[in-house]
Amino acid sequence: MNWERDWLENRARLSPNKDAIIDEKTNKAWTFEQLNKRTNSTSSWLHARGVKKGDRVALLSPNHISYFDLLIACGKIGAIFVPLNWRLSFHEINEILADCTPILIGIHQQFKAIHQQLNNVNTFFIGDASYEELVTFPIGDLPQEEIFETDPLAMIYTGGTTGKPKGVVLSHQSILWNAINTIVSWSLTENDVTVNYMPMFHTGGLNALSIPILMIGGTVVIGEPFIGEKAVEALNRYRCTTILLVPTMYHMLIQTDEFQNSDFPFMKIFLSGAAPCPMQIYEAFQKKGLAFKEGYGLTEAGPNNFYISPEDAQLKRGSVGKPMLFNSIKLVKADGCETEPNEVGELLIKGKHAFSFYWNREKATQETWKNGWIHTGDLAKRDEQGFYYIVGRKKDMIITGGENVYPLEVEHWLAAHPAIDEVAVLGMPDEKWGEVVAAFIALKQTYTIQDEELKMYCELKLGRYKIPKQFIRLAELPKTHVGKIDKKRLKEMRKRENK
Repeated sequence: MNWERDWLENRARLSPNKDAIIDEKTNKAWTFEQLNKRTNSTSSWLHARGVKKGDRVALLSPNHISYFDLLIACGKIGAIFVPLNWRLSFHEINEILADCTPILIGIHQQFKAIHQQLNNVNTFFIGDASYEELVTFPIGDLPQEEIFETDPLAMIYTGGTTGKPKGVVLSHQSILWNAINTIVSWSLTENDVTVNYMPMFHTGGLNALSIPILMIGGTVVIGEPFIGEKAVEALNRYRCTTILLVPTMYHMLIQTDEFQNSDFPFMKIFLSGAAPCPMQIYEAFQKKGLAFKEGYGLTEAGPNNFYISPEDAQLKRGSVGKPMLFNSIKLVKADGCETEPNEVGELLIKGKHAFSFYWNREKATQETWKNGWIHTGDLAKRDEQGFYYIVGRKKDMIITGGENVYPLEVEHWLAAHPAIDEVAVLGMPDEKWGEVVAAFIALKQTYTIQDEELKMYCELKLGRYKIPKQFIRLAELPKTHVGKIDKKRLKEMRKRENK
């Protein structure tokens, strides 16, 4: 095993007594030396159970130290770690299991009652006494089969908002280089501490901050579930320096009294990811003098790809910044030519942090990987100074009467209205215009507002063809498992209503 595929062994040698992991629920801490011993025991236990290079080992668990135990243990023997989204239905989980065919599946005791409904009988349980025996299993010699940096290490299934989830295969190289790129570009140090409320079955929970911070010798606090008041207390108690949350979480956080009353003395930066961030969240942090910025990523690339300083984030609100040190970005138009400044194009990414392929999806892989670049399907633009702005998904762009409408622009303006709590803008089929702009909105409590008032408000900022023709009110907008507004479900709801 070379250093780049067993970095924890070396980190444990450099920082043996430093806290690596803390569990927020129990306040139990593990040093790097203890974490490394756990992963060595786990890899020996997996080997004794017949797991070999290329085999898949799945995990169905809420946020828990077992994610690190199994990811790193799989890396030591060449197996592939497959974290499962426990928020999916039994049917959806079984579809994933049928696709990745794991040799073993770890199931947290929280889900013990449902394991018989899963199509995989080779199970072991997480979070009880038997698991503690597993992570203290006698450490023995592992197979001598060589493991290459391009071999698969993890397979993370995408959210499936545009169809069935796809297994994104991440190699040792891709996870390593995402961490190195993040550490160097974001200036992470061994003094950094984060609380991870992102689901660890998602790349944002594992790879955005957790692995980079551990690699540099910092501390990761495992937290779940996210509650705004509790999160403020945890950030202060553990002297956290950075945190990654999705906009929905920030929306909940800034409305708490605890947020308003805390100075967050140890925090260097608040990070937002997974979805574009409304401007009122920027404003809430600016009022308190706290550094805030957003980023961009996807399971297939990193997920980290850009860096922006807190100072630039205030001047260039909505920008994700510039490409990080060890990856390349370009924007291309429909004709394949690169865009000029302020011209919208599809975002393409290249770097060693990129995924290898989609599991059992050769056609989908070829559609995404073209000429050495990942075609993200996201639209973006860059300004004259080279700062990038995400405009929206290519598939979400609305064409109404021949004019292009980018939903994010309309969403940002509507979200700034004092009556609106949440908003999502979609294109709906129309015989005359092809598509019309429709806005799904959830109003803040005690507020009422008429469609004409909203249209007049839109006229202050938006061209006439961008103004929603329909305003659909909901008590709350549906969310995906990572807190994004689920536009697929909104479209389906509207279709059913119009039948």
